[in-house]
Amino acid sequence: MDRPGGDRAEMIDQHNRNINYLRISVTDRCNLRCLYCMPKEGLSLIGHDDILRYEEILRVTRLAVKKGISKVRVTGGEPLVRRGIVEFIARLKAIEGLNDISLTTNGILLEEFAEKLNRAGMTRINVSLDSLNPQKYAEITRGGSLAAVLRGIDSAYRAGFSPIKINTVAIKGENDDEILEFANLTLDKPFQVRFIEMMPLGNAGPDQSVHYLSNDLVMEKINRHYRLEPIDGRNMITDGPARRYRISGGMGEIGFISPVSHHFCHHCNRIRLTADGHLRACLLLDDEVDLKGPLRANCGDDVLEELIEKTILEKPKGHAPILNDRHLRKCVRGMSAIGG
Repeated sequence: MDRPGGDRAEMIDQHNRNINYLRISVTDRCNLRCLYCMPKEGLSLIGHDDILRYEEILRVTRLAVKKGISKVRVTGGEPLVRRGIVEFIARLKAIEGLNDISLTTNGILLEEFAEKLNRAGMTRINVSLDSLNPQKYAEITRGGSLAAVLRGIDSAYRAGFSPIKINTVAIKGENDDEILEFANLTLDKPFQVRFIEMMPLGNAGPDQSVHYLSNDLVMEKINRHYRLEPIDGRNMITDGPARRYRISGGMGEIGFISPVSHHFCHHCNRIRLTADGHLRACLLLDDEVDLKGPLRANCGDDVLEELIEKTILEKPKGHAPILNDRHLRKCVRGMSAIGG
């Protein structure tokens, strides 16, 4: 239901959560093939004609803002591979009532785009980075260049992005020996490293039950070497579901995002727009509402507003248990199709 929120509307779901955050996937294409995200081969990509056009995304976003959305994150796939992305960001920035725009990237093209994105009005960025070892990084991403990503992060830092978050998926048997190296990134730079539990999405390849690593174990390992100090308070714009800490004396932060071991459904404030034009209320459930059909049928704004409101009002209290007999139960759609 709509609820007045000062000068702007608020959209409150049936579980009394204020849904104010829209994640937008602009493409399912990516220039990497990370082992937990995409299969090595045989990936079925969305046809170009089935990807939402920028004008369609902007129309949906304007109406979502009218219903109470104030924060947007642009994702993919890899958003920087889509032509016109900088101009699109600038047009997003111009939407009245949209207070925060951020982007998640694998960093491969960030050196080229950092300054352009900053000039377009983006100030926050997340970089997905799962190894600091060049060979292992190439293995996890199936061919990516760690050097290119590190140059991209440096370019974003020099361009003035703040905060720069580094998203690290904790993978047992792959990068669990690098946890301290990632933690060390926060010692002398104001980076925010976020350890994220592997989620059961799609058919990426390896058995995610075997490679799943609880963030409790990640935190335990860091605590054996450093004193982690909880960071009081919660910034609703930039923190999201992370439990935040700082190494004593460090400049940056360490966060733990734990969708499997510590569900945060009770304060989830987001919905997702997939690259092929479906609204998704929960990352780990396959229920979706089609917007592309009505958009391409030239429907009125009132129809789209009703569909946005329906998605929010029917947002589930939580996803079904995904740990079942020690196996992770997967949803059908992969991360590249949904948007991270």
